[in-house]
Amino acid sequence: MIEYPSAPDTPRSHLPFSPATKVGDLIFVSGQASVDATGKIVSDSFEGEMRRSIENLRKVLEDAGSDLAHVVQTRNYVRDDADLALYNRIYPEYFQAPFPARTTITNCLGAALRYEIDCIAVAKNSKA
Repeated sequence: MIEYPSAPDTPRSHLPFSPATKVGDLIFVSGQASVDATGKIVSDSFEGEMRRSIENLRKVLEDAGSDLAHVVQTRNYVRDDADLALYNRIYPEYFQAPFPARTTITNCLGAALRYEIDCIAVAKNSKA
């Protein structure tokens, strides 16, 4: 059975996708960017956008019964190569060793966003 967990204040886009889907103990979170609660893009420095994106990811995970500690894989999209060093300094503030599996793609976002992240996690009560 596929579930679509969310709460009234779950960050969501006006585009046609769910913030998260849950199948059994697995939670698949759609790309989270630097947006406010209404889905409006909040432009900021790379650090500001990265932190806002991960906080949005945290909220979506909590609404789905998980948290950042239960993330098993992240996919990260960094617009500018010049931000990779800062990205690698900030990332361990949110994800600790042993780190989730990770993919990082650069030069892939349009001018409106500097960073985006999606993930796969397990529910906190999972025996996985």
